[in-house]
Amino acid sequence: MARLRRFHCIGIGNAELDLEGCWMPRRAAIRAHADRVALALMTGGDRPDWSEWFVDVRDLKGRRVLLHASTEVHVVG
Repeated sequence: MARLRRFHCIGIGNAELDLEGCWMPRRAAIRAHADRVALALMTGGDRPDWSEWFVDVRDLKGRRVLLHASTEVHVVG
């Protein structure tokens, strides 16, 4: 069963909030999608230092599903 997850990127005094979310069929797919969201933001943004940012994934009830530092984002390819 797919569940809606929201993929936020949070930094010191800043946040990029995912208001739409993404339906994820498997919990195992959450980390890979979170990394893709973070990489897209990091490569398209104007912020020079991402070292203090976090990827924060929440479910529909606002419960944390995943939290990891932007420095732990896996680059695929």
